[in-house]
Amino acid sequence: MPEFWMAVLLALSCAGAHADEIAPFSSDGCSEFPDGTLSQKTLWRDCCVAHDLSYWAGGSYAERLAADREMERCVGAVGEPAIATLMLAGVRVGGSPFWPTRFRWGYGWPLGRGYKALTEAEREQVRLKRESLPRTGA
Repeated sequence: MPEFWMAVLLALSCAGAHADEIAPFSSDGCSEFPDGTLSQKTLWRDCCVAHDLSYWAGGSYAERLAADREMERCVGAVGEPAIATLMLAGVRVGGSPFWPTRFRWGYGWPLGRGYKALTEAEREQVRLKRESLPRTGA
């Protein structure tokens, strides 16, 4: 357990190194949750990727809440309202910007950013990186 706290302290101490630059977008779908049902393996995956785009960029607490509610709406819209409620509970607990995880709120920025509205320059970085993403059929 001491190794864990040492790693957290090291990550926090390095957080300011490139705090003004967002990392390229990455998504693993629904992270630690299935992307769909046994018969439809990617049923709500697009909802998760859209949610990841919001989490990658980060921002204020209100923006996180809106992103989480949109994911819940999206998963409910594919016909899985009970799963949507379960997923909402999971992201509300596990998506805090203060957890040292790869799927935290604002994961595109270094750990330690917390809830912070994006500046115009940061919004421009996000816009440019989003524009460079491969286009899907959606």
